[in-house]
Amino acid sequence: MTKGFAELFSSRLFVKISALALTAIVSFYLGRRWSDSYPQLVFFTSGGASDRLASPSVAVSPNANLTLDVSALASNTTLLPGDADALPPLDADLPPSSPPPEARKVGIVDANGTMSVGFDAGELDPDMADGWDDEGSAINETAGMGSGEGERRARVKIDKFKVCPQEMREWIPCMDNEEAIKKLNSTERGERFERHCPLAGKGLDCLVPAPQDYKKPIPWPQSRDEVWYSNVPHTRLVEDKGGQNWISRDKDKFKFPGGGTQFIHGANQYLDQISRMVPDIAFGNHTRVALDVGCGVASFGAFLLSRNVVTMSVAPKDVHENQIQFALERGVPAMVVAFATHRLPYPSQAFDLIHCSRCRINWTRDDGILLLEVNRLLRAGGYFVWAAQPVYKHEEIQQEAWKDMEDLTASICWQLVKKEGYIAIWQKPLNNSCYMNRDSGVQPPLCDAKDQPNKVWYVDLKPCITRLPGNGFEANVSSWPARFHNPPQRLQEVDMDAYVAKNDLFKAESAYWNEIVESHIRIFRWKEMELRNVMDMRAGLGGFAAALINQQIDCWVMNVVPISGPNTLPVIYDRGLIGVTHDWCEPFDTYPRTYDLLHASGLFSQEQKRCNISSILLEMDRMLRPGGRVYIRDSKYIMEEILDITLAMGWRSDLRDTSEGPYASRKLLLCNKPFS
Repeated sequence: MTKGFAELFSSRLFVKISALALTAIVSFYLGRRWSDSYPQLVFFTSGGASDRLASPSVAVSPNANLTLDVSALASNTTLLPGDADALPPLDADLPPSSPPPEARKVGIVDANGTMSVGFDAGELDPDMADGWDDEGSAINETAGMGSGEGERRARVKIDKFKVCPQEMREWIPCMDNEEAIKKLNSTERGERFERHCPLAGKGLDCLVPAPQDYKKPIPWPQSRDEVWYSNVPHTRLVEDKGGQNWISRDKDKFKFPGGGTQFIHGANQYLDQISRMVPDIAFGNHTRVALDVGCGVASFGAFLLSRNVVTMSVAPKDVHENQIQFALERGVPAMVVAFATHRLPYPSQAFDLIHCSRCRINWTRDDGILLLEVNRLLRAGGYFVWAAQPVYKHEEIQQEAWKDMEDLTASICWQLVKKEGYIAIWQKPLNNSCYMNRDSGVQPPLCDAKDQPNKVWYVDLKPCITRLPGNGFEANVSSWPARFHNPPQRLQEVDMDAYVAKNDLFKAESAYWNEIVESHIRIFRWKEMELRNVMDMRAGLGGFAAALINQQIDCWVMNVVPISGPNTLPVIYDRGLIGVTHDWCEPFDTYPRTYDLLHASGLFSQEQKRCNISSILLEMDRMLRPGGRVYIRDSKYIMEEILDITLAMGWRSDLRDTSEGPYASRKLLLCNKPFS
């Protein structure tokens, strides 16, 4: 036995084990001594987004042996859904240099394994903070096809954007491109009033200014009847249309008596007449969505709102170029659109009623190609209301125009339901049977079965009759408000990646946005913001707009469906909402300062591979009223870049966690565009 131990102690293995043990003991004592002599450990605190805008801070641990109060943790209140968004609302009235946030307490584990909370957040050297921020950006900020994966996105310092010249204060980029308009081969069909967007590199690169003395818009419903002169300082319409009861000026305001060229005694009386002529039109029940062509200052649509009808009011930027600007300043849905050579950016079978009162459009020109576009837009069984001189004037030239209109409407199977005074009303058929029973060779022909009537972006007008689908989906729409809540049958035709039944997806989206909007109303006091003109820049199935209606926010929503995603716009119209197809790589057809709230969910992560993010945000600034709000919900991997651009535009911006928590893949950016 003794001999065995002697051999063990003399072996090489024993020598190695002893050396390792000695090294470990020495390292342990040296480590403790080093820790005691240099106890300072630096920690960073990152509070809410409002903290981010203030100076960052650090805390230096004194390694005090304090114990954690577990009861304090146990008393924390559990957050309800949406409450993680519940930080103090962004207040536009705060002074630019608000006091720094109160110091935060955080905890570490000391060398003895005891949790310590005995230190406060202190000051941080800004130069050090900039260095750490850049390093973190280089490591963490990657972005791919909306998922946060893919190529790295390098962050570059962005200088403040300059203010555009005053002559651009009402600039609509794709409508005011005189250089492109001068190069047109022809303008006889209204080509000059269509979109002609600036070439790449020649788009908006500055902030469109407001007019001098611009004021906070008069809130709805008072704005239906009057707006500030200083916000739309143009008197051309007063001079041209004052005698037709459109508009008048009274000191520092424009007044809107509610009249029109054909209904100078007021829109309400005119709407009553239409209802008496064809009771089945049933405003607010059978008729929910309307299109007003050549809308003037949109009094037709303004007064329909009180009858639960939402109207898309459209007109070109022609000699009465500010009519759409007046409509939007009043708080009425409107956009700049022209019947010329391309399809309008709305889906087929969208509108229950289409109205034209002296809209200065020759519906029978080029074999009726413009009325065929109206036929594409009009829902099966829908009504076309025409108030014009050929309906009632007995002059020879007017009677010839009426005969041409009679022949054209008969050839496309419209039925003249009623003609009374200066109004004529036609109804579109419910199915294709009339088309199929026409004599051979009758013009215009049916469109090819392969035609895609919902494909509209830069698509030429077609001299053919849009077929009604054999399944009758467009006609089988419930009356309002039932259609608002029911998944439309056309939902099944949407080409989308749906891993669950599409009807279930519809209901899930509605529930999701109801919860989000309810929390925003509660936390951010949306009902106090006097929201009126709202745009959802990536509308999906219209859930955000529907939630605003459910929560009784008195506003209207322009639902924009980008061309880069599934075409859900037919579903939005079937629900009784309005919207438009658009490509966010190009400007939108509206005047500056026409929206109170812009909402963008998942837009930038979807468009970043196609569009310049700065261009989209500058376009948002152009459309947004001073004092307006922006809510961006998107991937955390792109949010810092968006935040930098918004700050360079002079917005007050606040980056926050969503209700999913600080480790979620999405963030919420709240922005306010201040008055200059």
